[in-house]
Amino acid sequence: MKHSHTKNLVITAFCLALCVVLPMAFHAIGAGQAFLPMHIPVLLCGFLCGWQYGAVCGFLGPLLSSLLTGMPPIFPIAPAMMLELCAYGLLTGLFYRRLGGNLYLSLIGAMLGGRVVSGIANAVLMGIAGKPYGLSMFLSAAFVTALPGILIQLVAIPLLVAALQKAGLAEKPKRHRAA
Repeated sequence: MKHSHTKNLVITAFCLALCVVLPMAFHAIGAGQAFLPMHIPVLLCGFLCGWQYGAVCGFLGPLLSSLLTGMPPIFPIAPAMMLELCAYGLLTGLFYRRLGGNLYLSLIGAMLGGRVVSGIANAVLMGIAGKPYGLSMFLSAAFVTALPGILIQLVAIPLLVAALQKAGLAEKPKRHRAA
């Protein structure tokens, strides 16, 4: 994106703040896990600022939330979420630029890639913690329990990015040319 470094830092800081505040709000009404509120600001950050900022936002968001609110638990959940959300932010920004601003393909690709990272991270970290984790638990958590959050992301993220572009607050990237 053509945002200045300072503007990207401010947007990233705002998204990090949302990574702490949104889960608190959703958990207050008992809807946190199903609606995936921390994913929204990370995905937005990747779209608005690029893969580098999105990756940092995704990595730091769960850590800050864990340290400030106790959600997610510091081990083994927070490290797995840090890797998962880092992948979301990185892949969203990368795909968005590589695919010439195709919001839906970028979003779906990042959501699938992040879930693969989540499955691997959870398998390793839950194993270290001595807790059971297998394919059925992965599929249930990543797709069944998360379905409301997935649907919200598929609707809200493209609408928010398009609205910000229309308002002149975000730019649509040009298609990346292969070397």
